[in-house]
Amino acid sequence: MSLRSAIRRRARGFSLIEVLMALLVFSLGILGLVALQAKAVTYSIDAEDRTRAALLVDDLVSTMWAQQSATVASDTLSSWATRLGDTTQFGLPGSPTYSITTTSGLTTITVTWAEPTRLNAAGAAASSSYSTTVAIP
Repeated sequence: MSLRSAIRRRARGFSLIEVLMALLVFSLGILGLVALQAKAVTYSIDAEDRTRAALLVDDLVSTMWAQQSATVASDTLSSWATRLGDTTQFGLPGSPTYSITTTSGLTTITVTWAEPTRLNAAGAAASSSYSTTVAIP
């Protein structure tokens, strides 16, 4: 048995181990990219919901400014609340709620909704909120 054949015999299977390790590293990289993509989608949906909340609250604030009063007519408020929860018409998901408080000439409008794409520690849909404070003359 020559030295060369002894070296080949000892190295037999080493290329297979190298290939398996390369596949393992590649697979871990792909799994990381999939997780990154899932997080990106979640953050994108969250940003979209926050933008819609801001637009809906801005619409109510515009009505208040037009009336020069922090008090909105009940039919206008109920119509706005219906649009807030109507997901077919760009409303927010998860039965959104709102509160309107006026203190010292400042009106605060807070909208809260459930995020079906995010879960909290208990496994329920995590809640998000958007709040704005305006001075209505």
